[in-house]
Amino acid sequence: PFNPLSHTSFDNNKQQQTAAAAMPQGDHIDLHRKRYGERLDAEETRRKKEARSAHKRAEYAKKVLGIKAKIYAKRRHAEKVTMKKTIAMHEEKGKRSRADGDKDAGAAVPAYLLDREEAARAKVLSNTVKQKRKEKAGKWDVPLPKVRPVSEQEMFRVMSSGKRKKKAWKRMLTKVTYVSPTFTRKPPKYERFIRPTGLRFDKANVTHPELKATFQLEILGVKKNPNGSLYTGLGVITKGTIIEVNVSELGLVTPRGKVVWGKYAQVTNVPENEGCINAVLLV
Repeated sequence: PFNPLSHTSFDNNKQQQTAAAAMPQGDHIDLHRKRYGERLDAEETRRKKEARSAHKRAEYAKKVLGIKAKIYAKRRHAEKVTMKKTIAMHEEKGKRSRADGDKDAGAAVPAYLLDREEAARAKVLSNTVKQKRKEKAGKWDVPLPKVRPVSEQEMFRVMSSGKRKKKAWKRMLTKVTYVSPTFTRKPPKYERFIRPTGLRFDKANVTHPELKATFQLEILGVKKNPNGSLYTGLGVITKGTIIEVNVSELGLVTPRGKVVWGKYAQVTNVPENEGCINAVLLV
């Protein structure tokens, strides 16, 4: 028999679920803090958590084994290197400001001390330049600043494997790739990403924008693929990819007179459609 009470309760539950789905699920904590503020001991709790973090990290480093230990050690090493460099830069800035503050503006400086301040300033300046270069890394003034993103379905083709062709973890690349001459394939059984030899290119037609001339140059590597780091690592070359080419034949030299070996170029065509790689040199 039909029970109207149970039907009503079912409708109420359904309405509550719909309301819950419509509500934003992530920002209720921030919203509460904005309206009513934090707990009185929030700052102290945060400080204690930060103080404990060093001990927790050390405990984890002692316990972790195998590949996880290697990955963790590598990450910590990179963090420490960055931290030490930052500290060194701050110390140098402090030294310079102290030297400038101690010096009396009206006092004469002996001849043998004239070069010292310039040397310190030069060092600080070179560090500033290096820092700016690091910040600018990956931000080139390129001919194609925006390109169409390539979907995973377009980039890969699913390969069936196994005795009954039930496994589908292998992927075949459908785009042009660069593979270094020293590359050795994994055994086919364990190879996840297959790069067909017919789509492996090692030369590119590079145009020099100032000379208005095109040269066929050897590719040294793929610097950055705009679709992601996975494709950069696999050496996939699509439109807008930054590649490194061997320009030793062009006779380009640095201000000090050294021959330039490699320079970056951006791919301007769709290589898999045209059967060649056309690029513009970034000068």
